[in-house]
Amino acid sequence: MGTTEPPLAGRYVLLDPIGVGGMGSVWRAWDLRERRLVAAKLLGRYDDALLQRFVREQAVRVEHPHVVAPTGWAADGGRVVLTMDLVAGGSVADLRAEHGPLPEPVVARLLDQLLQALEAVHAAGLVHRDVKPANLLLEPGPLHLRLADFGVAAVLGEPRLTGAGTVGTRGYSAPEQDDGADPHPAQDLYAVGVVGRELTGRRPGVLDPLLGALCDPDPARRPASASEALVRLRRLPVPVTAAGVVVRDRLGPAAYPSGAGRRLTVVLAGVCLVCLALAIVLGVAVTLRAT
Repeated sequence: MGTTEPPLAGRYVLLDPIGVGGMGSVWRAWDLRERRLVAAKLLGRYDDALLQRFVREQAVRVEHPHVVAPTGWAADGGRVVLTMDLVAGGSVADLRAEHGPLPEPVVARLLDQLLQALEAVHAAGLVHRDVKPANLLLEPGPLHLRLADFGVAAVLGEPRLTGAGTVGTRGYSAPEQDDGADPHPAQDLYAVGVVGRELTGRRPGVLDPLLGALCDPDPARRPASASEALVRLRRLPVPVTAAGVVVRDRLGPAAYPSGAGRRLTVVLAGVCLVCLALAIVLGVAVTLRAT
């Protein structure tokens, strides 16, 4: 289902809806300026607090292969859109729902990539605060995780946009986070441990000591950083590879609007005519030389 509306801000052509987020709908869109497909989060009805969170999210700029951060934003006629890379392989939550508990080598690979993402996020002075399988997106092809959705992320040392109480998702948030503690990277590490336990189905394995340390109720007893947790993970006698795991493309071909389809057809027809003309010219030239 495409849209026949003019491009948002003269730049983003909304193609088809691909999801619903906490702040509005998410669309696959064509960026006319960069000439590529992007994911566009279209802010729904909002109040000042939600708009502040949106502004905070669009300010996140973490360039890392395992992070999906905003790439741009625009406002048009009362509508606000936030764009980011399009990731078409679904989420780790989808993978877990389809396959049940995952083998330890697969979980280790996912945790390795997640901790790499958090290294970069924490180094940028940010705390994600909502690490969960649904926010761990997957690229189609070999296993490649990307941490997404910075809607409730906090900048260390800056005023908080949320009051006391739970920020994030119950079950994944750290105990001190639920009690209203100031944002801290240790809270993201707690969520990593919960995610790891969920993905393994809590089956006994070599990851247990690390996952237990990450999920410790006392933040002082958790690994001191994502980097330390990554080192400990890589020391465990479990392969951090996932050979044979191939993630499918869950979005499929883009549903271009009818107008866009006609324009594309006209362009392709023009290209074909040019090629035909060149072929005729070359053919005539070869004939003339032969005579």
